[in-house]
Amino acid sequence: MRDSDLSVLIAPYLAIGAVIAIMFAVIYFTRMPKNGDQNHDINFLPTLKRIFSIDYYREGVIAQFFYVGVQIMCWTFIIQYGTRVLMNEGMAEQEAEVTSQTFNIIAMAIFVSSRFICTYFLKFINAGALLGILAVVGACLTLGVIFIDGRMGLYCLVAISACMSLMFPTIYGIALQGLGDDAKFGAAGLIMAILGGSVLPPLQATIIDQHEMFGMPAVNVSFVLPLICFIIIIAYGYRTYQRTRQ
Repeated sequence: MRDSDLSVLIAPYLAIGAVIAIMFAVIYFTRMPKNGDQNHDINFLPTLKRIFSIDYYREGVIAQFFYVGVQIMCWTFIIQYGTRVLMNEGMAEQEAEVTSQTFNIIAMAIFVSSRFICTYFLKFINAGALLGILAVVGACLTLGVIFIDGRMGLYCLVAISACMSLMFPTIYGIALQGLGDDAKFGAAGLIMAILGGSVLPPLQATIIDQHEMFGMPAVNVSFVLPLICFIIIIAYGYRTYQRTRQ
């Protein structure tokens, strides 16, 4: 089954690699227009010290780290969670895995559609407040994933995607607000925060490998990590709201 799954993945990734190679060649051989801003000097250490002395930027990088982590965890392990739930309902393992992948696709579709809805709400709601509200709802749904067994827990996990939809650009915009020329350098720090997507999922996988913890399925318990991530984002949203009200 693993060989079959691998054969399915090879062709798309080869195609993606080919497209990237072509784009690299196009960019390399294309003459780019001159940038009107000719000042490309970056005083690395002074700039780094300056931007990290700004609390909302520093905390934004941290919040972004945990946001990317929670997104990857919720999308990666929806298959393990769903497979266990569906197998408990009597479904065969392979069929349960395929059905769980369908739930994963539904979660991504909800993510995309919810981004447009939440962007509209930004016209009426403070960005920090909306970020905090989405994180609170996401945390509540994560509690459902942990403590509600069966299909309802799986539905909670799918619904989390609606809460995550606007978090990355919102945190990004809040953290860079008012940085001026330092925003060019600060943006790099926020992009590097996607490291959370490679650090946190292996920790969750380690918990899942325990099979059972505290008398509960380990896959349920593992979603304590996304819960912690949402709590950190709640704190950032609240602090942003308080700061912008002053």
